[in-house]
Amino acid sequence: MPQLLSKSKYLAGLQCPKYLWIQFHEPERIPEIDAVTQYIFDQGHLVGELAKELFPGGIEIPYDDFIGNISKTKELLKERKPLCEAGILAGKIYSRIDILNPLNEDEWDIIEVKSSTSVKDVHIHDVAFQKYCCEMYGLKIRKCFLALINNKYVKNREIDPHGLFDIHDITDEVIAVSEGIQNRIDIMLDTVKGSDCPEVSIGKYCREPYECPLVECWEFLPEDSIFTLYYGGKKCFDLFNEGILTITDIPDDYKMGEKQRIQRACIISGEPFVNKEGIGEFLSSLKYPLYFLDFETIGPAVPLFDGTHPYQDIPFQFSLHVINSEGAAPDHFSFLASGTDDPRPSVLTELKRLLGDIGSIVVYYQGFEEGILKELALAFPEYENWVAQVCNRLVDLLTPFSMFYYYHPLQKGSASLKKVLPAITGQGYGGLEISEGQSASIAFLAVTYSDVSGEENQKVREDLIKYCGRDTEGMIWIVEKLRNLCQ
Repeated sequence: MPQLLSKSKYLAGLQCPKYLWIQFHEPERIPEIDAVTQYIFDQGHLVGELAKELFPGGIEIPYDDFIGNISKTKELLKERKPLCEAGILAGKIYSRIDILNPLNEDEWDIIEVKSSTSVKDVHIHDVAFQKYCCEMYGLKIRKCFLALINNKYVKNREIDPHGLFDIHDITDEVIAVSEGIQNRIDIMLDTVKGSDCPEVSIGKYCREPYECPLVECWEFLPEDSIFTLYYGGKKCFDLFNEGILTITDIPDDYKMGEKQRIQRACIISGEPFVNKEGIGEFLSSLKYPLYFLDFETIGPAVPLFDGTHPYQDIPFQFSLHVINSEGAAPDHFSFLASGTDDPRPSVLTELKRLLGDIGSIVVYYQGFEEGILKELALAFPEYENWVAQVCNRLVDLLTPFSMFYYYHPLQKGSASLKKVLPAITGQGYGGLEISEGQSASIAFLAVTYSDVSGEENQKVREDLIKYCGRDTEGMIWIVEKLRNLCQ
Protein backbone atom coordinates (compact mmCIF):
# COMPACT_ATOMS: atom_id res chain seq x y z
CA MET A 1 0.00 0.00 0.00
CA PRO A 2 1.42 3.44 -0.88
CA GLN A 3 2.21 5.89 1.92
CA LEU A 4 -1.01 7.73 2.74
CA LEU A 5 -1.34 10.98 4.63
CA SER A 6 -4.17 10.50 7.10
CA LYS A 7 -5.86 13.19 9.11
CA SER A 8 -3.93 12.36 12.28
CA LYS A 9 -0.62 12.36 10.43
CA TYR A 10 -1.47 15.65 8.74
CA LEU A 11 -2.03 17.21 12.17
CA ALA A 12 1.25 15.68 13.36
CA GLY A 13 2.97 17.20 10.33
CA LEU A 14 1.57 20.62 11.17
CA GLN A 15 3.06 20.28 14.63
CA CYS A 16 6.44 18.75 13.80
CA PRO A 17 7.91 17.24 10.59
CA LYS A 18 10.26 15.07 12.64
CA TYR A 19 7.36 13.44 14.47
CA LEU A 20 5.59 12.91 11.14
CA TRP A 21 8.64 11.22 9.58
CA ILE A 22 9.13 8.94 12.61
CA GLN A 23 5.50 7.81 12.46
CA PHE A 24 6.14 6.47 8.95
CA HIS A 25 9.71 5.18 9.21
CA GLU A 26 10.57 4.43 12.85
CA PRO A 27 7.32 4.05 14.79
CA GLU A 28 9.15 1.94 17.37
CA ARG A 29 10.70 5.19 18.66
CA ILE A 30 7.26 6.37 19.78
CA PRO A 31 6.53 5.31 23.39
CA GLU A 32 3.50 3.12 24.01
CA ILE A 33 0.31 4.90 24.97
CA ASP A 34 0.06 5.22 28.74
CA ALA A 35 -3.07 4.63 30.81
CA VAL A 36 -3.94 8.32 31.05
CA THR A 37 -3.73 8.83 27.27
CA GLN A 38 -5.74 5.67 26.67
CA TYR A 39 -8.40 6.93 29.05
CA ILE A 40 -8.63 10.18 27.08
CA PHE A 41 -9.04 8.18 23.87
CA ASP A 42 -11.72 6.02 25.49
CA GLN A 43 -13.59 9.12 26.65
CA GLY A 44 -13.47 10.46 23.10
CA HIS A 45 -14.85 7.19 21.75
CA LEU A 46 -17.74 7.26 24.24
CA VAL A 47 -18.55 10.86 23.31
CA GLY A 48 -18.44 9.94 19.63
CA GLU A 49 -20.91 7.11 20.12
CA LEU A 50 -23.38 9.42 21.86
CA ALA A 51 -23.08 12.04 19.10
CA LYS A 52 -24.29 9.50 16.55
CA GLU A 53 -27.66 9.55 18.31
CA LEU A 54 -28.11 13.11 17.05
CA PHE A 55 -28.63 11.65 13.58
CA PRO A 56 -31.32 8.96 13.76
CA GLY A 57 -31.31 6.63 10.82
CA GLY A 58 -27.59 7.02 10.40
CA ILE A 59 -25.49 4.11 9.19
CA GLU A 60 -22.34 3.17 11.09
CA ILE A 61 -19.58 1.87 8.85
CA PRO A 62 -17.17 -0.60 10.50
CA TYR A 63 -13.63 0.78 10.45
CA ASP A 64 -11.53 -2.10 11.76
CA ASP A 65 -10.96 -3.14 8.12
CA PHE A 66 -9.33 -0.22 6.24
CA ILE A 67 -10.12 -1.39 2.71
CA GLY A 68 -13.55 -2.64 3.72
CA ASN A 69 -14.39 0.71 5.30
CA ILE A 70 -13.48 2.61 2.15
CA SER A 71 -15.41 0.22 -0.10
CA LYS A 72 -18.48 0.28 2.13
CA THR A 73 -18.37 4.07 2.27
CA LYS A 74 -18.33 4.29 -1.53
CA GLU A 75 -21.35 2.01 -1.69
CA LEU A 76 -23.35 3.78 1.04
CA LEU A 77 -22.77 7.31 -0.24
CA LYS A 78 -25.38 6.53 -2.89
CA GLU A 79 -28.07 5.99 -0.24
CA ARG A 80 -27.90 9.63 0.95
CA LYS A 81 -28.22 8.79 4.63
CA PRO A 82 -26.13 10.05 7.55
CA LEU A 83 -22.89 8.06 7.57
CA CYS A 84 -20.80 7.49 10.71
CA GLU A 85 -17.07 6.71 10.36
CA ALA A 86 -17.10 7.13 6.57
CA GLY A 87 -13.64 6.44 5.10
CA ILE A 88 -12.64 8.78 2.25
CA LEU A 89 -9.54 8.00 0.18
CA ALA A 90 -8.56 10.60 -2.41
CA GLY A 91 -5.22 9.94 -4.05
CA LYS A 92 -2.63 9.95 -1.28
CA ILE A 93 -4.78 11.52 1.40
CA TYR A 94 -7.25 9.70 3.61
CA SER A 95 -9.70 10.73 6.30
CA ARG A 96 -12.40 9.10 8.33
CA ILE A 97 -15.36 11.39 9.00
CA ASP A 98 -17.20 11.19 12.31
CA ILE A 99 -20.53 12.07 10.73
CA LEU A 100 -21.24 12.85 7.07
CA ASN A 101 -24.78 14.21 6.82
CA PRO A 102 -26.61 14.53 3.46
CA LEU A 103 -28.29 17.85 2.60
CA ASN A 104 -30.34 18.90 -0.43
CA GLU A 105 -29.82 16.83 -3.57
CA ASP A 106 -26.05 16.49 -3.69
CA GLU A 107 -24.49 18.23 -0.69
CA TRP A 108 -23.02 16.96 2.56
CA ASP A 109 -22.24 18.44 5.97
CA ILE A 110 -19.22 17.35 7.99
CA ILE A 111 -19.76 16.99 11.74
CA GLU A 112 -16.59 16.40 13.73
CA VAL A 113 -17.13 15.26 17.33
CA LYS A 114 -14.72 16.33 20.05
CA SER A 115 -14.78 15.80 23.80
CA SER A 116 -13.53 19.36 24.22
CA THR A 117 -15.75 22.16 25.55
CA SER A 118 -14.42 24.92 23.26
CA VAL A 119 -13.31 25.38 19.66
CA LYS A 120 -9.53 25.15 19.23
CA ASP A 121 -7.33 26.00 16.25
CA VAL A 122 -6.33 22.37 15.83
CA HIS A 123 -9.99 21.43 15.43
CA ILE A 124 -10.29 23.86 12.51
CA HIS A 125 -7.24 22.34 10.78
CA ASP A 126 -8.60 18.86 11.52
CA VAL A 127 -11.89 19.58 9.76
CA ALA A 128 -10.18 21.51 6.95
CA PHE A 129 -8.24 18.36 6.04
CA GLN A 130 -11.45 16.31 6.11
CA LYS A 131 -13.23 18.81 3.88
CA TYR A 132 -10.36 18.89 1.41
CA CYS A 133 -10.19 15.11 1.31
CA CYS A 134 -13.94 14.86 0.65
CA GLU A 135 -13.79 17.49 -2.08
CA MET A 136 -10.85 15.80 -3.80
CA TYR A 137 -12.93 12.62 -3.72
CA GLY A 138 -15.73 14.49 -5.50
CA LEU A 139 -18.18 15.27 -2.69
CA LYS A 140 -19.80 18.67 -2.42
CA ILE A 141 -19.40 19.95 1.14
CA ARG A 142 -21.96 22.51 2.23
CA LYS A 143 -20.98 23.27 5.84
CA CYS A 144 -18.62 22.09 8.56
CA PHE A 145 -19.57 21.70 12.20
CA LEU A 146 -18.00 20.78 15.51
CA ALA A 147 -20.06 18.85 18.06
CA LEU A 148 -18.51 19.81 21.40
CA ILE A 149 -19.36 18.99 25.00
CA ASN A 150 -21.77 21.42 26.64
CA ASN A 151 -20.30 21.75 30.12
CA LYS A 152 -23.52 23.40 31.36
CA TYR A 153 -25.52 20.26 30.66
CA VAL A 154 -26.82 18.56 33.80
CA LYS A 155 -27.63 14.86 33.72
CA ASN A 156 -31.19 13.87 34.58
CA ARG A 157 -31.72 10.12 34.25
CA GLU A 158 -30.66 9.02 30.75
CA ILE A 159 -28.07 11.08 28.88
CA ASP A 160 -29.74 13.47 26.43
CA PRO A 161 -27.39 13.86 23.44
CA HIS A 162 -29.16 17.05 22.34
CA GLY A 163 -28.34 18.60 25.71
CA LEU A 164 -24.88 17.09 26.02
CA PHE A 165 -23.59 18.62 22.78
CA ASP A 166 -23.18 22.15 21.48
CA ILE A 167 -23.01 22.32 17.69
CA HIS A 168 -20.69 25.02 16.29
CA ASP A 169 -20.69 26.13 12.65
CA ILE A 170 -17.00 26.51 11.75
CA THR A 171 -17.40 26.69 7.97
CA ASP A 172 -15.87 30.17 7.59
CA GLU A 173 -12.90 29.31 9.80
CA VAL A 174 -12.31 26.08 7.86
CA ILE A 175 -12.35 27.93 4.53
CA ALA A 176 -9.84 30.45 5.92
CA VAL A 177 -7.28 27.86 7.04
CA SER A 178 -7.77 25.76 3.90
CA GLU A 179 -5.77 28.24 1.86
CA GLY A 180 -2.49 26.58 0.93
CA ILE A 181 -3.55 23.15 2.20
CA GLN A 182 -2.41 21.31 -0.94
CA ASN A 183 1.01 22.90 -0.62
CA ARG A 184 1.24 21.76 3.00
CA ILE A 185 0.18 18.25 1.99
CA ASP A 186 2.83 18.15 -0.75
CA ILE A 187 5.53 19.24 1.68
CA MET A 188 4.50 16.53 4.15
CA LEU A 189 4.46 13.84 1.46
CA ASP A 190 7.94 14.94 0.38
CA THR A 191 9.07 14.77 4.01
CA VAL A 192 7.93 11.18 4.47
CA LYS A 193 9.55 10.19 1.15
CA GLY A 194 12.92 11.27 2.50
CA SER A 195 15.35 8.68 3.80
CA ASP A 196 16.67 10.93 6.58
CA CYS A 197 14.81 12.10 9.64
CA PRO A 198 14.41 15.89 9.65
CA GLU A 199 16.47 17.74 12.24
CA VAL A 200 14.09 19.81 14.35
CA SER A 201 14.98 21.75 17.48
CA ILE A 202 12.72 21.74 20.50
CA GLY A 203 10.13 24.50 20.63
CA LYS A 204 6.69 25.48 21.87
CA TYR A 205 5.25 23.17 19.22
CA CYS A 206 6.51 20.21 21.26
CA ARG A 207 3.60 20.81 23.62
CA GLU A 208 1.07 22.60 21.43
CA PRO A 209 -1.56 21.71 20.42
CA TYR A 210 -0.74 18.27 21.86
CA GLU A 211 2.03 16.96 24.08
CA CYS A 212 4.44 15.20 21.72
CA PRO A 213 5.34 11.69 22.96
CA LEU A 214 8.93 11.99 21.69
CA VAL A 215 10.56 12.81 25.02
CA GLU A 216 13.89 11.83 23.46
CA CYS A 217 14.09 15.27 21.87
CA TRP A 218 14.52 16.83 25.32
CA GLU A 219 17.03 14.34 26.71
CA PHE A 220 20.08 16.42 25.70
CA LEU A 221 19.19 19.09 28.25
CA PRO A 222 21.41 19.20 31.35
CA GLU A 223 20.35 19.00 34.98
CA ASP A 224 18.58 22.17 36.12
CA SER A 225 17.92 23.24 32.57
CA ILE A 226 16.32 26.62 31.94
CA PHE A 227 13.05 24.77 31.27
CA THR A 228 12.77 24.10 35.03
CA LEU A 229 12.77 27.83 35.75
CA TYR A 230 9.86 28.73 38.05
CA TYR A 231 7.04 30.11 35.87
CA GLY A 232 9.56 30.49 33.06
CA GLY A 233 7.04 30.41 30.22
CA LYS A 234 8.25 32.25 27.12
CA LYS A 235 11.42 33.26 28.95
CA CYS A 236 12.65 29.64 28.85
CA PHE A 237 12.64 29.55 25.04
CA ASP A 238 14.13 33.06 24.84
CA LEU A 239 17.05 31.85 26.95
CA PHE A 240 17.33 28.63 24.96
CA ASN A 241 17.46 30.56 21.69
CA GLU A 242 20.29 32.65 23.17
CA GLY A 243 22.25 29.45 23.77
CA ILE A 244 21.69 29.36 27.54
CA LEU A 245 20.86 25.82 28.70
CA THR A 246 21.15 25.82 32.49
CA ILE A 247 19.73 28.15 35.11
CA THR A 248 23.22 28.70 36.50
CA ASP A 249 24.29 30.08 33.11
CA ILE A 250 21.69 32.85 33.24
CA PRO A 251 23.62 36.15 33.51
CA ASP A 252 23.45 38.02 36.81
CA ASP A 253 21.92 41.05 35.12
CA TYR A 254 19.21 39.09 33.29
CA LYS A 255 15.68 40.26 34.14
CA MET A 256 14.16 37.71 36.49
CA GLY A 257 11.57 37.72 39.24
CA GLU A 258 12.54 37.41 42.90
CA LYS A 259 11.44 33.76 43.11
CA GLN A 260 13.41 32.89 39.99
CA ARG A 261 16.48 34.50 41.53
CA ILE A 262 16.01 32.46 44.70
CA GLN A 263 15.80 29.31 42.58
CA ARG A 264 19.01 30.22 40.72
CA ALA A 265 20.86 31.01 43.97
CA CYS A 266 19.80 27.66 45.49
CA ILE A 267 21.11 25.74 42.48
CA ILE A 268 24.43 27.57 42.66
CA SER A 269 24.81 27.01 46.40
CA GLY A 270 23.26 23.55 46.48
CA GLU A 271 21.39 24.58 49.62
CA PRO A 272 17.73 25.32 50.28
CA PHE A 273 16.45 28.83 50.86
CA VAL A 274 14.70 29.32 54.21
CA ASN A 275 12.68 32.37 55.28
CA LYS A 276 12.11 31.55 58.94
CA GLU A 277 9.91 34.58 59.53
CA GLY A 278 7.55 33.63 56.70
CA ILE A 279 7.47 29.98 57.76
CA GLY A 280 6.85 30.94 61.38
CA GLU A 281 3.98 33.21 60.39
CA PHE A 282 2.41 30.37 58.43
CA LEU A 283 2.84 27.84 61.25
CA SER A 284 1.27 30.24 63.72
CA SER A 285 -1.93 30.11 61.65
CA LEU A 286 -2.35 26.39 62.45
CA LYS A 287 -4.79 25.73 65.29
CA TYR A 288 -5.20 22.34 66.98
CA PRO A 289 -6.69 19.89 66.42
CA LEU A 290 -5.11 19.66 62.99
CA TYR A 291 -6.98 17.85 60.20
CA PHE A 292 -4.92 16.97 57.12
CA LEU A 293 -7.37 16.41 54.25
CA ASP A 294 -7.01 15.27 50.65
CA PHE A 295 -9.67 14.37 48.05
CA GLU A 296 -9.40 12.15 44.99
CA THR A 297 -11.91 12.81 42.25
CA ILE A 298 -13.22 11.61 38.92
CA GLY A 299 -14.36 14.00 36.19
CA PRO A 300 -15.70 12.07 33.19
CA ALA A 301 -16.74 13.83 30.00
CA VAL A 302 -20.14 12.12 30.15
CA PRO A 303 -21.60 12.61 33.65
CA LEU A 304 -22.33 9.44 35.59
CA PHE A 305 -24.74 10.78 38.20
CA ASP A 306 -27.92 12.81 38.13
CA GLY A 307 -27.37 16.46 38.97
CA THR A 308 -23.78 16.51 37.68
CA HIS A 309 -22.32 18.07 34.55
CA PRO A 310 -19.50 17.07 32.18
CA TYR A 311 -16.01 17.17 33.66
CA GLN A 312 -17.32 18.02 37.12
CA ASP A 313 -14.91 16.86 39.82
CA ILE A 314 -16.73 14.20 41.84
CA PRO A 315 -14.98 13.12 45.05
CA PHE A 316 -14.88 9.37 45.47
CA GLN A 317 -12.19 9.16 48.15
CA PHE A 318 -10.60 11.13 50.91
CA SER A 319 -7.81 10.65 53.41
CA LEU A 320 -7.85 12.41 56.76
CA HIS A 321 -5.04 12.46 59.31
CA VAL A 322 -5.96 14.07 62.64
CA ILE A 323 -3.54 15.37 65.28
CA ASN A 324 -5.55 16.35 68.33
CA SER A 325 -2.81 18.21 70.19
CA GLU A 326 0.82 19.20 69.88
CA GLY A 327 3.03 16.12 70.13
CA ALA A 328 0.13 13.67 69.77
CA ALA A 329 0.34 10.79 67.31
CA PRO A 330 -1.89 11.20 64.25
CA ASP A 331 -5.04 9.16 63.74
CA HIS A 332 -5.84 8.14 60.17
CA PHE A 333 -9.29 7.90 58.65
CA SER A 334 -9.94 6.83 55.09
CA PHE A 335 -13.01 6.81 52.88
CA LEU A 336 -13.25 5.07 49.50
CA ALA A 337 -16.58 4.74 47.73
CA SER A 338 -17.93 1.30 46.94
CA GLY A 339 -20.57 0.41 44.40
CA THR A 340 -21.66 2.45 41.40
CA ASP A 341 -23.97 4.95 43.11
CA ASP A 342 -23.16 8.64 43.49
CA PRO A 343 -20.43 8.73 46.17
CA ARG A 344 -21.02 12.34 47.24
CA PRO A 345 -23.69 11.74 49.92
CA SER A 346 -21.42 9.24 51.67
CA VAL A 347 -18.44 11.58 51.35
CA LEU A 348 -20.41 14.33 53.10
CA THR A 349 -21.74 12.01 55.81
CA GLU A 350 -18.28 10.72 56.66
CA LEU A 351 -16.61 14.12 56.50
CA LYS A 352 -19.17 15.66 58.84
CA ARG A 353 -18.71 12.78 61.24
CA LEU A 354 -14.92 13.11 61.29
CA LEU A 355 -14.29 16.85 61.08
CA GLY A 356 -14.78 18.46 64.44
CA ASP A 357 -16.08 21.99 64.94
CA ILE A 358 -12.71 23.61 65.65
CA GLY A 359 -9.16 23.31 64.41
CA SER A 360 -7.35 23.94 61.14
CA ILE A 361 -8.10 21.79 58.12
CA VAL A 362 -4.81 21.60 56.25
CA VAL A 363 -4.93 20.97 52.50
CA TYR A 364 -2.42 21.31 49.68
CA TYR A 365 -3.70 23.70 47.01
CA GLN A 366 -6.77 25.07 48.74
CA GLY A 367 -8.48 26.08 45.50
CA PHE A 368 -9.07 22.42 44.63
CA GLU A 369 -10.40 21.15 47.97
CA GLU A 370 -12.47 24.28 48.55
CA GLY A 371 -13.93 23.98 45.06
CA ILE A 372 -14.96 20.39 45.77
CA LEU A 373 -16.61 21.38 49.04
CA LYS A 374 -18.53 24.27 47.49
CA GLU A 375 -19.76 22.04 44.67
CA LEU A 376 -21.00 19.60 47.31
CA ALA A 377 -22.86 22.41 49.08
CA LEU A 378 -24.55 23.42 45.84
CA ALA A 379 -25.67 19.85 45.18
CA PHE A 380 -26.76 19.18 48.75
CA PRO A 381 -27.95 22.52 50.19
CA GLU A 382 -28.72 21.00 53.59
CA TYR A 383 -24.92 21.01 54.09
CA GLU A 384 -24.46 24.62 52.92
CA ASN A 385 -23.85 26.19 56.37
CA TRP A 386 -21.62 23.35 57.49
CA VAL A 387 -19.51 23.54 54.31
CA ALA A 388 -19.13 27.30 54.75
CA GLN A 389 -17.79 26.73 58.28
CA VAL A 390 -15.39 24.06 57.01
CA CYS A 391 -14.11 26.34 54.25
CA ASN A 392 -13.39 29.06 56.81
CA ARG A 393 -11.08 26.61 58.61
CA LEU A 394 -9.01 25.65 55.56
CA VAL A 395 -5.30 26.38 55.62
CA ASP A 396 -3.26 25.96 52.44
CA LEU A 397 0.06 24.16 52.96
CA LEU A 398 1.04 25.28 49.46
CA THR A 399 1.46 28.85 50.77
CA PRO A 400 4.99 28.63 52.25
CA PHE A 401 6.23 27.04 49.03
CA SER A 402 4.39 29.18 46.48
CA MET A 403 5.59 32.23 48.48
CA PHE A 404 9.14 30.77 48.49
CA TYR A 405 9.46 30.87 52.27
CA TYR A 406 11.14 27.56 51.54
CA TYR A 407 12.73 26.42 48.30
CA HIS A 408 14.95 23.40 47.67
CA PRO A 409 16.92 22.82 44.44
CA LEU A 410 15.29 19.37 44.11
CA GLN A 411 11.92 21.03 43.56
CA LYS A 412 12.99 21.85 39.98
CA GLY A 413 10.94 25.03 39.86
CA SER A 414 7.73 23.42 41.15
CA ALA A 415 5.77 24.00 44.34
CA SER A 416 3.58 20.91 43.83
CA LEU A 417 3.21 18.38 46.63
CA LYS A 418 4.82 15.72 44.42
CA LYS A 419 8.01 17.83 44.22
CA VAL A 420 7.99 19.45 47.65
CA LEU A 421 7.49 16.27 49.70
CA PRO A 422 10.65 14.43 48.57
CA ALA A 423 12.66 17.66 48.45
CA ILE A 424 12.01 18.69 52.06
CA THR A 425 11.53 15.28 53.71
CA GLY A 426 13.50 12.85 51.53
CA GLN A 427 10.38 10.72 51.25
CA GLY A 428 7.99 10.59 48.33
CA TYR A 429 5.76 8.20 46.43
CA GLY A 430 8.28 5.50 45.58
CA GLY A 431 7.08 1.95 46.02
CA LEU A 432 3.42 2.83 45.53
CA GLU A 433 1.53 1.15 42.71
CA ILE A 434 -0.53 4.34 42.26
CA SER A 435 1.46 7.54 42.62
CA GLU A 436 -0.49 10.40 41.05
CA GLY A 437 -4.04 11.71 40.88
CA GLN A 438 -5.01 10.95 37.30
CA SER A 439 -3.88 7.36 37.63
CA ALA A 440 -5.92 7.07 40.82
CA SER A 441 -9.05 8.34 39.06
CA ILE A 442 -8.60 5.96 36.14
CA ALA A 443 -7.93 3.00 38.44
CA PHE A 444 -11.08 3.72 40.45
CA LEU A 445 -13.23 4.01 37.32
CA ALA A 446 -11.75 0.78 35.94
CA VAL A 447 -12.52 -1.38 38.96
CA THR A 448 -15.86 0.26 39.74
CA TYR A 449 -17.50 0.48 36.33
CA SER A 450 -16.03 -2.48 34.47
CA ASP A 451 -15.94 -6.22 34.97
CA VAL A 452 -12.87 -7.10 37.05
CA SER A 453 -12.14 -9.93 39.43
CA GLY A 454 -12.71 -9.50 43.13
CA GLU A 455 -8.98 -9.97 43.72
CA GLU A 456 -8.06 -7.17 41.31
CA ASN A 457 -10.73 -4.91 42.77
CA GLN A 458 -9.38 -5.44 46.28
CA LYS A 459 -5.79 -4.85 45.18
CA VAL A 460 -6.60 -1.56 43.43
CA ARG A 461 -8.66 -0.34 46.38
CA GLU A 462 -5.77 -1.05 48.73
CA ASP A 463 -3.41 0.84 46.39
CA LEU A 464 -5.81 3.80 46.26
CA ILE A 465 -5.98 3.99 50.05
CA LYS A 466 -2.18 3.88 50.31
CA TYR A 467 -1.76 6.62 47.71
CA CYS A 468 -4.31 9.03 49.15
CA GLY A 469 -3.00 8.31 52.64
CA ARG A 470 0.53 9.21 51.54
CA ASP A 471 -0.70 12.66 50.51
CA THR A 472 -2.04 13.52 53.97
CA GLU A 473 0.73 11.71 55.85
CA GLY A 474 3.21 13.59 53.68
CA MET A 475 1.64 16.89 54.68
CA ILE A 476 2.27 16.01 58.35
CA TRP A 477 5.93 15.31 57.55
CA ILE A 478 6.21 18.64 55.77
CA VAL A 479 4.76 20.59 58.71
CA GLU A 480 7.16 18.79 61.07
CA LYS A 481 10.12 19.75 58.86
CA LEU A 482 8.97 23.36 58.72
CA ARG A 483 8.72 23.44 62.52
CA ASN A 484 12.24 22.06 62.83
CA LEU A 485 13.56 24.76 60.50
CA CYS A 486 12.18 27.46 62.81
CA GLN A 487 13.74 26.08 65.97
